[in-house]
Amino acid sequence: MKAVIQRVTQASVTTGGNIKSRIQTGLLVFIGIEDADSNEDIEWLSNKIVNLRIFDDDNNVPNISVKDINGDILLVSQFTLHASTKKGNRPSYIKASKPDIAVPLYEKMIQQLEQDLGKKIHTGEFGADMKVNLLNDGPVTILIDTKNKE
Repeated sequence: MKAVIQRVTQASVTTGGNIKSRIQTGLLVFIGIEDADSNEDIEWLSNKIVNLRIFDDDNNVPNISVKDINGDILLVSQFTLHASTKKGNRPSYIKASKPDIAVPLYEKMIQQLEQDLGKKIHTGEFGADMKVNLLNDGPVTILIDTKNKE
């Protein structure tokens, strides 16, 4: 799994002209799923996302997590995170899972995040044409790949 995690003061997802989800202070997380992903990847990534200390404490030091501030998470599936641009100018998405594999893993990720955060996770709509609006705070953007665990 690949994730792009953005600290936001607000974020929303619109589909078909209607707002599907909206959060205030928290994390907007784009997630890309591949066939090799497992429950272990889900558990590890969820724990990492919920406990990342990227919010400022009283001394303006990024030392507290989204869980500590009782913030929200907006999770958006994004297969393009697995784009390969090695050859030519048209990205290949061969590593991205097809819906029959990706949807169940995406749903498990939502459940794991809800368990780890202790509250509802807001989501986009899997496979839909989504418009994502965000106000990145900082800006703070973190990239995580469960296959590279750096």
